[in-house]
Order: sequence, then structure tokens, then C-alpha cells
Amino acid sequence: MIQFFNVTKKYDNGTLGLDNISVSIDKGEFVFLVGPSGAGKSTFTRLLIREALPTKGQIMVDGKSIVRMKQREIPHLRRKIGFIFQDFRLLQDRTVYENVAFALEVMGTPVSEVKRRVPSVLELVGIGDKYDCFPEELSGGEQQRVAIARAIVNNPSLLIADEPTGNLDPDTSLEIMKIINNVNKRGTTIVMATHDSDIVNRMRKRVIVLNKGTIVRDDVKGGYNYGL
Repeated sequence: MIQFFNVTKKYDNGTLGLDNISVSIDKGEFVFLVGPSGAGKSTFTRLLIREALPTKGQIMVDGKSIVRMKQREIPHLRRKIGFIFQDFRLLQDRTVYENVAFALEVMGTPVSEVKRRVPSVLELVGIGDKYDCFPEELSGGEQQRVAIARAIVNNPSLLIADEPTGNLDPDTSLEIMKIINNVNKRGTTIVMATHDSDIVNRMRKRVIVLNKGTIVRDDVKGGYNYGL
């Protein structure tokens, strides 16, 4: 599903984001990316969605090089990928339904298909009754559920989550992780960057530890330990 071959990313200001890393993530895996701030987690995810290009090395997603990918092919890549942000990034002037529908509308999805998919995905994440609410009327946990619904409504093969529980209380965080875990059980590959040690230790999924741009630990069922 995902392969990094000797990938280095050095930014224009001289900062080293990743330093010659090689790693493979299989289809359907659930992987936590952990490590101290500045370890390279954000660089890893930015490269995956082609927001940035590596300085050296090769990245493959679904057997296709995203380094050699032409500009016109990038939107097609991103349709396969859902992204969940820590700060939700919802459209404040649109309802829950409209926020999720927007992800389909920008792809030119027929109205009939939008009307079928949106209610279904809202039920999946447990907020089917909130479809006509605006983001400001929702709790943080409910807003994150909307963000998850928006990220998965296109049935992506890969879901990237960047600190999705970072702004939530422990109980709500567990509820959100149950939803993400269920998405994974449906076949979606999950790559989640997090500092939430309790979540990582509870779930016992594969853990990739980054520090100073290098992989210092890669455990199949690891706990939250930097291993430095």
C-alpha cells in the first residue's frame, strides 16, 4: 500500500524533516506514528498526500510513484486518501450535512449519490441526528465525528489522521478511536500521528517511532515508548 525507499526531506531553511527512511505499510494496516515534536511525523504525512516532495528517495502508494506523478494526477491520488485534522477544519457557515456533502460535491458526485452517501456515513459515525446543526452548535467530539465522516465519505483506501484526539477529553478520545478502528476493520489503511500514549497503549497496533527524521523503532504491536 505504502512504501518509502531511502526517503530524505530537507526543507529550504535547512531543517531535516526525514533522513533516509525506508518503510512499508500493507493494505489494511493500522499504524501509529509517534515521536517528539519535530520528529518528522508531519513531514511523513505531507509527503504521503503530495503536499511536499522528498529531496531524495522514492514513495509508492498503491504501486504508483507519487514522486514521478504529474500535477494533473495529484487530485486523483487525493481522492483515495482521507485526512482528519486535530482542529477539525469544518466550514463554519455550513451544516453538518453540507460539510460532509462538500467533499463529494467537489468531485462532481451526482446529487442523488450525495443524498444516499451522506446520511449513511453520518449514521456510521454516530451523529445522524445532527445533520442540520452548524459546527458551533456541536461539542468537540461531535465536530471530530463530522471531520471523520467528511474524510471517509469518498470511501478512501487510506485514512491519515493527524492528532485526531489532541483537543478531546479521554472519554471522547476513546469514542473517536472506536470509530477510526471500525473504519480500519472495513478495510481502510490507517496512518495516525499522535502524542496520546493512553490510546496507543490500549490499542496495541503497529507503532513507528520517529526521532530527528529517522525511524528508531517499528513494533508490530507496540506501546507508546520513544525507544530513544
